[in-house]
Amino acid sequence: MKNFLKLLTLFLALGFFLLYLIGNYLTEAQVVQVGAMPKAFKNARKVSFPSKSGSQLSGWILESKQGKGGVLLLHGVKSNRLQMVNRARFLQEAGYDVLLFDFQAHGESNGTQITFGHLESLDAESAYNYLADRVCNPSIAVIGVSLGGASALLGEVKTKAKVLILEAVYPTIEEAIKDRMRIYFGSFGGYLSPLLTLQIPPRLGIGIDKLRPIDAIDKVEGALLLIAGEQDKHTTIEESNRMFGKAKEPKEMWIVKGAGHANFDRVKAKEYKARILDFLEEWM
Repeated sequence: MKNFLKLLTLFLALGFFLLYLIGNYLTEAQVVQVGAMPKAFKNARKVSFPSKSGSQLSGWILESKQGKGGVLLLHGVKSNRLQMVNRARFLQEAGYDVLLFDFQAHGESNGTQITFGHLESLDAESAYNYLADRVCNPSIAVIGVSLGGASALLGEVKTKAKVLILEAVYPTIEEAIKDRMRIYFGSFGGYLSPLLTLQIPPRLGIGIDKLRPIDAIDKVEGALLLIAGEQDKHTTIEESNRMFGKAKEPKEMWIVKGAGHANFDRVKAKEYKARILDFLEEWM
């Protein structure tokens, strides 16, 4: 009996330590050198500006000089502005001024940890204002992928953007964690996810109620396009349907057939470009 209790105690200790390490991994800063600006960019320059999050943000701005408005690009978690290069290129070619940047604790922007949209929402707002001050046409669209879309919803950007395009955005942090734990540990992962969720208040200094994009989506003022992968396991189609159901008109949803939690601009390159440009043309 004593040996059994010792083994059980050891097993539980190792389990909690593993979950602690997973929490570290999920929040660990992804600060890296992004590298030189893509040669395909035209009329572009590197920019740096302060954020309300306390971070100094790094990015690129592309000017079209056609006066069609601006587009702010918000990358996904553990990524950086390079994820948005293809989008920036075709948007500039279509006549839009474009700003793509690194969230705090990502890319070349300083920061100590990822906060799943809490501090990143302040980055999105600061970047929006930076772009708005530099375009002659006040109409600005925002495209946010995963973390980027959540950041747009959790801050003031949702009420400012003329158009908001959300790609694979989680409804609540609890569901986001549970989905990922199920991917890694199967159905048993769903039972472990609360032990990760409980780490959020002490790690980030906020309650989990602050990380619920679904509670903010009905506050979007502009036209909304929600894009979801049909086979996405990180943000399930059921979760995306709930997000869409709560949003106000005007709204549109595109379910990308056969796609998972992917860069839709690569999985369905031609259709993605056509849908984005058509939506912008209609609502900008």
